[in-house]
Amino acid sequence: MALLQGKVAIVTGAGRGIGREHALALAQQGARVVVNDLGGSSAGEGQDQAPAQQVADEITSAGGDATANYDNVADFQGAENLVKQAVEEFGRLDILVNNAGIIRDRMLVNLSEQEWDAVINVHLKGHFAPTRHAAAYWREQSKAGNQVSGRVINTSSPSGVFGNVGQTNYGAAKAGIAAFTIIAALELGRYGVTVNCLAPNARTRLTEQTFGDLPAPEDGFDAMHPANISPIVVALASEEAGNITGQTLFVYGGIVSVLRSWDIGTVIQQESRWQPDEFLAKLTEAFPSGVAPEGMMGMMVKATAGAGVPLG
Repeated sequence: MALLQGKVAIVTGAGRGIGREHALALAQQGARVVVNDLGGSSAGEGQDQAPAQQVADEITSAGGDATANYDNVADFQGAENLVKQAVEEFGRLDILVNNAGIIRDRMLVNLSEQEWDAVINVHLKGHFAPTRHAAAYWREQSKAGNQVSGRVINTSSPSGVFGNVGQTNYGAAKAGIAAFTIIAALELGRYGVTVNCLAPNARTRLTEQTFGDLPAPEDGFDAMHPANISPIVVALASEEAGNITGQTLFVYGGIVSVLRSWDIGTVIQQESRWQPDEFLAKLTEAFPSGVAPEGMMGMMVKATAGAGVPLG
């Protein structure tokens, strides 16, 4: 039996790239899917119903069940409409995959207020708003005595969890999504809902805009194919993933690293209030050569055990 038979899923930003692959994979495992996409450019400009409709049509042509939605998930009312559509058309909601996003890369000293606001809005509010309305639905179901097994899978990025030059807006939004995941998991567990997060490394419109063309290999496994991410979404969306929640997973090809969130790191301690010179002496003793972030590429090499991870 398919892993998600009888489940209803929403996938945001599902008209292209990773989101499209998620929608197809969920449908292949038996889920009925609401395919959401505003249809804008990678910078978030414009609107087009065709991408979402094409993916929904692809699912139904293959014998699945899907419907398209064109709401802006960063709009609070639009996100509510999206959740309502799932419940009204399919009778329930079990899975929410937050994937919609845009990119407007710029070095910090050149980043405009509008470029900051646009990226934060689509990514961070675009995760909050659908999750907020889905959570309200699941809480209502739980309080009515219905068994709930809700699943939220969010989308962060290596830029957000490791940091990347030229992406203060994008990385800050993606880091916020990872923190949002932890807190939402803590809050929604009481209603039977798990919340997890992926930080995928794959070939998409966004990565190609940032890093240029990332061609597929002529033969062998294409570690950068966006379809590599979707089996992890299916697994986390299943009943069997029951008590796994609040986690962020870095995914590249066949490698999955379950990341540790902020931990205690290096502790510098004494039994009284610090004086600045005392603390400075201990700090420089702990880090005699200084200390700085390793950045995205260094951390991705660690996460993949040096498996030749490309830019992405």
